[in-house]
Amino acid sequence: MQTETIAIHAGNLTRSTTGDVTPPISLSTTFFRDDTGGYPGGHMYSRVSNPNRSALEKVMAELEKGVEACAFSSGNTAGMSVFQALNPGSHIIAPDDMYWGFKKQLQSIFAGILEIDFIDLTTIDHIASYIKSNTVMIWIETPSNPLLKVTDIAAIAAITKKHNLILACDSTFASPCFQNPIDQGADIVMHSSTKYIGGHSDVLGGILVTAAKTDFWEKIRNIQQVGGAVPSPFDCFLLLRSIKTLPYRMKGHAENGMALAKYLESNPQIHAVYYPGLPSHPQHEIAKKQMRGFSGMLSILVKGDAANARRVVNTVKLFTQATSLGGVESLIEHRASVEGPDTKTPQNLIRISVGLEHIDDLIADLKQALG
Repeated sequence: MQTETIAIHAGNLTRSTTGDVTPPISLSTTFFRDDTGGYPGGHMYSRVSNPNRSALEKVMAELEKGVEACAFSSGNTAGMSVFQALNPGSHIIAPDDMYWGFKKQLQSIFAGILEIDFIDLTTIDHIASYIKSNTVMIWIETPSNPLLKVTDIAAIAAITKKHNLILACDSTFASPCFQNPIDQGADIVMHSSTKYIGGHSDVLGGILVTAAKTDFWEKIRNIQQVGGAVPSPFDCFLLLRSIKTLPYRMKGHAENGMALAKYLESNPQIHAVYYPGLPSHPQHEIAKKQMRGFSGMLSILVKGDAANARRVVNTVKLFTQATSLGGVESLIEHRASVEGPDTKTPQNLIRISVGLEHIDDLIADLKQALG
């Protein structure tokens, strides 16, 4: 089945006695046992599994071309579960430009537990020089947050296969509609389902999808079920509902993203535009090779300093100045002020999540804000 069909039908695995077309919300925390002590309904306790969560995991595994998925209560928890599954003393290689929440996790929660090198993963030739005897994983994020760097998944997969390492990819900015890292050699794909998968800025969640049921994946599944950081049945219901429109929403995000990026690149008040769909992007050719669309995320450097960037985000009328991304409404923010004093993000950078409003209105709003 094609992506649009999978999104609509793969999550409908519940067949209720009342014949619901849309799977109902199953709020029960516990489930009947039969005379032998078994669980004829396939579920024992809602922390371990739930009909709504099983449906969500099924559709996400199919969308990402994997064999199984684990749903979590947030994107941060999904990523943290991967790091928790590593043995103490393990060394991982991570990108120098990555979501600040994960970088903060690695530098604080896992300080002294894991050994981490943050490097530029867009330069493939030097990656092997960082691999040590205790290296177990390369974590990539493509496109990256907030500089929209694009990592060559297949090229890094060749390195991880050669050295028997795990390749995990944060594909949140791309969504499964535009990029399938497992098809290009990744072992695990991660999404913050709060973002494009949810798509309406009203539900928190995270997803991991695996290419194979390995011992490492079983450790992650154990962390999910025993640790218990799982989404509620209602959260899963909302995500399943949103996934049905995901392919068509992503087409709109990508169309608006490209149009806005082209406009901003021509605006004299902008120093640089970071958007993988632009030919000027340093990794545009790689993006064309591994992505089917360029999504709706972009960052810009305004001319001037942080004050100029703040003036723009404080002057927009249609864009919402708020953290997060992937919703139907367009969001804008001065990213460095979110990340804190230790940020490496340029002070004149503005991150934009392009929504589904009419593109002429979005352009007009930024035009007046840029003066």
